[in-house]
Amino acid sequence: MNVLVTGGAGFIGRWVVKRLLNDGHQVSVLDDLSNGREDNLDEFQGHPGLVQFVIGDIKNRGLLEKLFAEGRFDVCYHLGASINVQDSIDDPETTFNNDTVGTFYVLEECRKHTVKVVFMSTCMVYDRCMDDKGITEQHPIKPASPYAGSKIAAENMVLSYYHAYDLPTVVIRPFNTYGPFQKTGGEGGVVAIFIKNTLAGKDLHIYGDGTQTRDLLYVEDCARFVVAAGYSGRVNGQIVNAGLGRDITINQLAKLIAEDDGKIKHVTHIHPQSEIPKLLCNYDKAKELLGWEPEVSLEEGIRRTAEWIQTSHLM
Repeated sequence: MNVLVTGGAGFIGRWVVKRLLNDGHQVSVLDDLSNGREDNLDEFQGHPGLVQFVIGDIKNRGLLEKLFAEGRFDVCYHLGASINVQDSIDDPETTFNNDTVGTFYVLEECRKHTVKVVFMSTCMVYDRCMDDKGITEQHPIKPASPYAGSKIAAENMVLSYYHAYDLPTVVIRPFNTYGPFQKTGGEGGVVAIFIKNTLAGKDLHIYGDGTQTRDLLYVEDCARFVVAAGYSGRVNGQIVNAGLGRDITINQLAKLIAEDDGKIKHVTHIHPQSEIPKLLCNYDKAKELLGWEPEVSLEEGIRRTAEWIQTSHLM
């Protein structure tokens, strides 16, 4: 197939690109490099399947029109977005424009050219998990940040194009994804930050009391899920979760990663109003419709991530 990946130079995006190339597709990447990095795609330079890497903005309608007219795409994996919760609280307009308005522009091109849309949403749209059965797709949503609100708005637009225009679309909600190529600074994920600080002998800072839980999905499992959603018509018009199906408190995660418990410190939460106390994924729907389930345990994923951080000299 001919495939477009927006946000393809990002952390999850580059793994999606890798999977698509391995499956033999012709892949175009669009990324404005606000979150992504050009060197995330270094591994694929010269690959015959990587048709083009365009540095550009999904809000540039002229650029989108040209890309879609020339690309003859079968599927658009729309991963391009503002992803930082705190940034969305500080500057909601940028997040809304990127995540909601930008998604509308992508949808319009997909509608004109009849291109399937796989829309990357987030588990952050959910209200807290109340039991150990996990969060299903029918679970209540709660836009506790402008990031979550913008994603919910975009999800509704994506699904409206399925119902109004019979355009094949799917909304996917991966839970907290981590692994190699994730940023290890303040804008990165908790696993990458904890590993980097542990390797550097620094303290691990936990926001609040650390009892909040996360369901942590290894990035290659996530990419497998994302790609599979584009291949299957069974998920068209659907919302589908993916996660490990196991949650862990941030306190437990820190102890799992830290070599010295004395290095674990609790600090004042920077955005307690948008904190979700418990996140636990129920991925039964993904298993039923896509035959997908996670393959990498948390312990193995942490080991692989630590190895990558060490060999990439990111300490």
